[in-house]
Amino acid sequence: MYKKTLLLSICAASTLSLFASENLGTISVDSTTIDDKFERKSSEISNTTTISGKEVDSAHAESIQQILQKVTGISAELQSGDSIKIHIRGVENQRYMGEKPGVAVVIDGVPVFERTGRVNIDLDNIESIKVIKGGASYLFGEDALSGAIIITTKRGAKYDDIYSALETGSFGYKKGVARVGFSDEKYSGHIQVSHRESDGYWDSSDYKSQYINGKFQYYIDDMSDVILGAEYSHREKDSHGTVGGMSEAKENPQSDFRGDPESRDYARMFDVNLLKVFATYSRDIDANSNFLFNIYRYGDETQFVSSPQKLDESGKKLTTYEDDAYVYDNLYDQVQMGAKSEYRISAQKYALMVGGEARANNYENSVIYRVDQAGYKGKIYKAGTERSNDTTDESIYGAYGEVKVEALKDLILVANLRVDSIGMDYESSITNDALTKDFTVFSHRIGATYKINENANIYANRSSGFRTPTMDQLFAGKVSTWGETISNPDLKIEESISYEIGVRGEIDLLDSAIGYDAAIFQIERDDYIMESTGQYSNAESIDKSLISQYQNIGGMRSRGFELSLNSDYSKRFSFSTAYSYIDSTFTKYDNFYMILGDRVMRYDLGGNDIPRVSNHNLNIALNYKLLPTTLLTTEINAKSDYYADELNAIKIAGYGTLNLLLSHDEKIYNNSANFFVRIDNVLDRKYYNTARASSDRNSDGIFNGEDLSLTVNPGVVFTAGISMKF
Repeated sequence: MYKKTLLLSICAASTLSLFASENLGTISVDSTTIDDKFERKSSEISNTTTISGKEVDSAHAESIQQILQKVTGISAELQSGDSIKIHIRGVENQRYMGEKPGVAVVIDGVPVFERTGRVNIDLDNIESIKVIKGGASYLFGEDALSGAIIITTKRGAKYDDIYSALETGSFGYKKGVARVGFSDEKYSGHIQVSHRESDGYWDSSDYKSQYINGKFQYYIDDMSDVILGAEYSHREKDSHGTVGGMSEAKENPQSDFRGDPESRDYARMFDVNLLKVFATYSRDIDANSNFLFNIYRYGDETQFVSSPQKLDESGKKLTTYEDDAYVYDNLYDQVQMGAKSEYRISAQKYALMVGGEARANNYENSVIYRVDQAGYKGKIYKAGTERSNDTTDESIYGAYGEVKVEALKDLILVANLRVDSIGMDYESSITNDALTKDFTVFSHRIGATYKINENANIYANRSSGFRTPTMDQLFAGKVSTWGETISNPDLKIEESISYEIGVRGEIDLLDSAIGYDAAIFQIERDDYIMESTGQYSNAESIDKSLISQYQNIGGMRSRGFELSLNSDYSKRFSFSTAYSYIDSTFTKYDNFYMILGDRVMRYDLGGNDIPRVSNHNLNIALNYKLLPTTLLTTEINAKSDYYADELNAIKIAGYGTLNLLLSHDEKIYNNSANFFVRIDNVLDRKYYNTARASSDRNSDGIFNGEDLSLTVNPGVVFTAGISMKF
């Protein structure tokens, strides 16, 4: 099946190339998994947003969360450091720890997934960010349940300079960047190094990140080029900066509860090494056809400790605790390799794109006891004993395509189709198991765009997304060396179906062009996978009649409205507005379990709100040029209240913040300099960055605010810096 899929893709591309030179293009294909230079938003049938690298640089943000909050439908879970978990339109916020986020993240054609479900992005090396909302597996395959983030890093002759930047800010924040670029008629490139660090607001929430990246672009001729790129990053982060309990967080905002194992972070002391290399070949066959080919390798080596020690080696409860007393050392080594190609052609009445890709992914997990510990059923495990050691090899072969047809004057119909053949092979040196599982999955998008007039288009689409079960979920009874969870090799694939209708365009108002994009949407997600005895509850340990197994337990629905407005940035006064209304609820979840003291409680969550999804989200940015080279930006960011838990028992208050940014450009001896001061949360509002609860954390038999895991916003934050180009 795998070879047939690739063969069909290659044959389709070859057939199209036979008549590529005979057409004059008026319709073009926007979609691509490799390069964003083909985007023409006026004919795009999905709600998309593109942020330029210039916008990212001028924001002087510490994290990408500060950038993405300007995009409708996006929520970004930031705890500490510069890693982030991105959610789109309320999907996936019902998950808790290290699961995938339901969003495909692609950087320079490389699908990026880190072990924690979060993603690390070098803010100083971004050429553009494109956000696609709605099921996006028709292009990206696995895990694009609610959308995709496509990032292109800096490239081209415009970086032929020497650049340096220094920043400092609250809580020990420091950043330094240096870049050297070069170019000629036949080539261009640059090398960049950067360093970020912060002490963090909470104890143990400090982090350090170092990056070195480079790109070389060689212009083979007027019609083709090749790009070679590499990025290495090393990150150190202690904890996520979380604390336990609402009242404790208010009374002692600098405490990390080091003496309380119930409140310490489950995982700490992260040491992460990431290496990405890629090459992309592009050729314009003629004015209306193009061929792209991309190969890549992405490696993620993550080490950390987990499970705060509560018992000694005999199983007796400890009464004193050390800050670094954790049970396990974890090593996660992931390598993703792949190749993909795309061919596109435009004509007067139609446009076509076909693509194919092959991925070979390897995931190695090793967990070792750090201390002597009494394990399941009283078995004693000595420090240095392996708890698990397994490897999963994943092969993915995909073929995809897009066709656009001008069916009537001003009406363009679009159809996408993708097929994925996914094979997984698992081996464990602990259980000596060798397991395999294969899936074949079809994904689609169909839609249309209609040109109302020269300044307005209406668009609509239906699209799909999917996620395959993991080997841990399929074969829990075999791969697990602890507990009594049984296998379920018949698990279904998690699927989502998105519907969307919107209008975009431009109007003239007050001597300025105002761009707008408004859309209503619905995402229906079925068969998502949870443990039958509760997510992280271990209810079967108390009620022996319960059987723990991963099952297709739940469903959810997310509906809403999005509106974005943007005025002409070149004017003395300009603004942008992003508003989202999101209503996300469980449509099915009738066996949610929670342990309260010595009782196991079962709940039906059907109709409950998805936790951590605010109904109303608003971002407004007002820009005023005090001088031609001096810009003052006032930003308002607001979210309504939300529930921290699936039971909807703990409501977290909404908040609104005011941010200010003053930026000034100056020429110093013919060199360009930029000075800035940024103040976030000017009014020093106190609120929670992250608030979640899923169990009776302090084991007092009552589920309430004392069981929360919290990351508190630090309040007012100052940042200032200078950058220069020579």
